[in-house]
Amino acid sequence: MIYQSANPLIKHLVNSIRDISIDAQRMREYIGIIAQFLLFEALRNQQLIPKTISTWIGSKEFGFLKEENFVFIPILRAGIPMMEGVLPLFPKAKTGFLAMKRDENTFEPIVYYERFPKLENKTVFLCDPMVATGGSLHDAIKIVGKENPAKIITLNIVGVQEGLEYAQSANENVDIYIAQIDDHLNDKKYIIPGLGDAGDRAYNTEE
Repeated sequence: MIYQSANPLIKHLVNSIRDISIDAQRMREYIGIIAQFLLFEALRNQQLIPKTISTWIGSKEFGFLKEENFVFIPILRAGIPMMEGVLPLFPKAKTGFLAMKRDENTFEPIVYYERFPKLENKTVFLCDPMVATGGSLHDAIKIVGKENPAKIITLNIVGVQEGLEYAQSANENVDIYIAQIDDHLNDKKYIIPGLGDAGDRAYNTEE
């Protein structure tokens, strides 16, 4: 499933980070907030597990998400602010890391680092702001899928339809939640209008 948010606040935040005058700190903050909103939408049908807690009127049973079954994996670098945005909501969740870069000649993704906790029977959230050709996300889904998670959910900010469909083809058990589907890719395979290089902009590493 590919789900594009219709929330006006999410659209407002996405369009705010398109502005090249925004500074790196605000860029990271907004990316993190957008990730939180996407997570709210991705979890809307999750089952709550009953748990007894101590309240001011004694022991009571309430429903909670099983956060220890959640694993958040950012695709470095631009996925880091997304992970940092959602982790405060789930202090018992685990994290992994996946580093990929694009070959500027072939436009194919290259994996150069991965580190995961146990993923079997877990709900894995892949955090990647940009889905252009979909190659990086496709390969990330393939890599994670080999570990037999219960579910793979991707959180993405902007992308194009063909890239999202290619990413989804990696695993039938993946749900893609994206803030905004943009128009097209240019001849260099950059998203138009897109965000530019989100990693460079978020960490002030662009020339």
